[in-house]
Amino acid sequence: MSDGAIDLTQDALARAKALPLSDINVADPELWRTDTIWPYFERLRKEDPVHLHPAEHHEDGPFWSVTRFEDIMAVDTNHEAFSSEPSITLFDPDDDFILPMFIAMDPPKHDVQRKTVSPIVSPQNLHLLEPVIRGRITKTLDELPIGEPFDWVDRVSIELTTQMLATLFDFPWEERRKLTFWSDVATAPPESHLFKSDDPETERKMILFECVDYFTRLWNERINAEPKGDLISMLAHGEATRNMDRMEYLGNLILLIVGGNDTTRNTMTGSVLAMHRNPDQRAKLSADPSLVPSMVSETIRWQTPLAHMRRTAKQDVELGGKTIRKGEKVIMWYASGNRDETVIENPNAYIIDRERPRNHLSFGFGIHRCVGNRLAELQLRILWEEILVRFPSIEVVGEPSRVASAFVHGYESMQVVIPTRL
Repeated sequence: MSDGAIDLTQDALARAKALPLSDINVADPELWRTDTIWPYFERLRKEDPVHLHPAEHHEDGPFWSVTRFEDIMAVDTNHEAFSSEPSITLFDPDDDFILPMFIAMDPPKHDVQRKTVSPIVSPQNLHLLEPVIRGRITKTLDELPIGEPFDWVDRVSIELTTQMLATLFDFPWEERRKLTFWSDVATAPPESHLFKSDDPETERKMILFECVDYFTRLWNERINAEPKGDLISMLAHGEATRNMDRMEYLGNLILLIVGGNDTTRNTMTGSVLAMHRNPDQRAKLSADPSLVPSMVSETIRWQTPLAHMRRTAKQDVELGGKTIRKGEKVIMWYASGNRDETVIENPNAYIIDRERPRNHLSFGFGIHRCVGNRLAELQLRILWEEILVRFPSIEVVGEPSRVASAFVHGYESMQVVIPTRL
């Protein structure tokens, strides 16, 4: 694939061009699983950047798609007109399973709950975490096989992010893969292989109740001990969070687990895929390792690990020449905004030394900007600093298996071979 251009079959391109605008459904998980979503976004950006999808496009009713960079910014930074409640995804919560979480709250409650956990990603704490992260990354990379295929998602991306989560929560180390499982269950579509029953939604709720039961035991231990620097202790002792009920505790747990797991994990995988597809960029990085921070930002843009965030209009609002009515759903497609050719030059290309590599939407903007963005960048930077001194190349074998989700833009597995070690 030259210059990182999106690899699409001619059939997919033809379908995207031929389909009436009213029939385009960018929330279709199959378009994400097959990585054929991009020409549909291109059409919407050019022909109808604030686009109303009819009710038949989603089981929870009609929604607006906002696909241009500047329009997304306008929504994301206007929390007075666009509410984060009741949900940040297309799906409305079931009446019997409402999970309050601070990312899906408006001020003032959002602000005080976010402030409770933000010290864990302070510059001082990240400085303390850096040698821990580097030690784990070097150990993980040094144990990888040379010359034989393995799943990068499982051996590297999941393992490293799960170790990080276990540290942030001070979670029992030997059971850390529970965090991965709960994160996957929280975001998986009903048809996912994770669900074994004929009623995946009931099964999902049962598994997440097991999650909050486990964490409640940890909460009870921490609340009866001196405050510490882990997330559970922060929540248990925080003035704004210590009186949360079970569902609000579960909601914030899911937010922190998914936020700390899916995003970094899928960008770690996406970085290897992008470098494999763009050997000129890998050569550029090998020749000048000082480009690693820039490469990290470009990867986060190119991958966009969370494809969208939702808002709900609190009043009638004009946007892009359209009138969005109070109560209507508005989907900010970060994945599309990050490919907006009017803002980002040659946006489908992967270019690690862009002039403004941090000019992307992947972390959001405004009061809900990702609280852990610096931690994510730190993990990715260290990963590639250590890859560069070990492996001349990492070869991707075949196409990766992608997640069938219009929310988590990620990978289920990706087979790679490392031919040799430096």
